[in-house]
Amino acid sequence: MIVNLYPLKEFRLPIVAECINPEIFQIKGQKEIEKLEVWEGNKQKRLGDLFKIEVTKVGDAPDATVITINGDVSRVRRVGAGMKSGEIIVKGDAGMHLGEEMLGGKITVYGNVLGWAGSMMKGGTIEIHGNASDYVGAPYRGCSEGMHGGKIIVYGSVGNEAGAYMRNGTIKVYGCAGQFAGLRMREGTIYIQKDAGTRAGACMKGGKIVVGGYIESVLPSFTIEGIREKVRVEEGETATGPFYLFLGDLVEHGEGKLYISKDKNPHLSSYEKFL
Repeated sequence: MIVNLYPLKEFRLPIVAECINPEIFQIKGQKEIEKLEVWEGNKQKRLGDLFKIEVTKVGDAPDATVITINGDVSRVRRVGAGMKSGEIIVKGDAGMHLGEEMLGGKITVYGNVLGWAGSMMKGGTIEIHGNASDYVGAPYRGCSEGMHGGKIIVYGSVGNEAGAYMRNGTIKVYGCAGQFAGLRMREGTIYIQKDAGTRAGACMKGGKIVVGGYIESVLPSFTIEGIREKVRVEEGETATGPFYLFLGDLVEHGEGKLYISKDKNPHLSSYEKFL
């Protein structure tokens, strides 16, 4: 089934619409989809009050549902939350909590995304062909269980605390990242192709962070282990170095690996005397 959504107006209030989900759409007809409940501000609405909806039946396979949102939905939250299969394509900017606790399927955004994209996700893939705000893959405040699996790819830059409390999975950022990337991470991989903010890997106990660009400093609770010519990001992708390899966070008795580009960070050359 193919479903196209077109915003009927420029949204000015926050909209909560976790019903925009392939599993929910695939068992319903167009009239039923139009009647799905959403919240616009503090008022309950129907999905059909906010979007023009076009449905085309192409088969009955559970994983065949494709939802395309045509337009700016940066005010629309929780799109694809908890989805298990199918595909969502957003041709515009997307709102907070995109793909939250996602289990499978794929979300592709041809625009920018606000905070908590892929928050606590466990499977599936999110591709963002723009920038993402803070807390990519990270949990809510007060929760210590972040991303458990799946993959998030950001072709632009991300904000602060990407991969915070990460337990597994892969985050790839082909732009820059803000502060505290991989905060308290336990496992998984974060690849930042360009520059990273300070305090990367703070309190990490495991996992791997690769920074291919400039970073102002490495936390003093990390110790240099060696120099590596290349680093495996994932199956079929390798980052070419050389990279300084730091281990930490020692304050947490951590065994995390922090790879920092040697060529882009000559100010870190003083660590070489400890090798």
